[in-house]
Amino acid sequence: MLMGFHHAAISTPDLERFIDFYQRNFGCEVAWTFGWNAGIPEADALTDLENSAAKAAMLKLGDSFLEVFEFSSPVPRPRDGDRRVCDHGITHICLQVQDMHAEYERLQAAGMRFHSPPQAQDTGFVAYGRDLDGNVVELLEFTNAGE
Repeated sequence: MLMGFHHAAISTPDLERFIDFYQRNFGCEVAWTFGWNAGIPEADALTDLENSAAKAAMLKLGDSFLEVFEFSSPVPRPRDGDRRVCDHGITHICLQVQDMHAEYERLQAAGMRFHSPPQAQDTGFVAYGRDLDGNVVELLEFTNAGE
């Protein structure tokens, strides 16, 4: 029996920088950390990688989790920091906010690049920005009026 989504996962070139950004700017907490050294057959089988090694953290925000990996082996392929949201794979993570415009200004000052200013929609406001690794983070605010 399926019970629901537990988490999504992202790979980063710098785990500590990623954690710091998400803690300072989104209020995430580190729920737990883990990792493994190269040469563990079970880890290689699970990840379908050869001689894999990584350190990782599970970040918690409210009732949601985001798992973050920094692989040291095999050497990760670089990715386009401005990967388009229409390309196959995970397109973005979404954070629900209050006071969209204040959050937009705060996060922009913290180094997030936004595709555009917040956009009004029937249910409130929405904005897409990019974290320090280029991952798309959607901010979503539900309001009564939506302006």
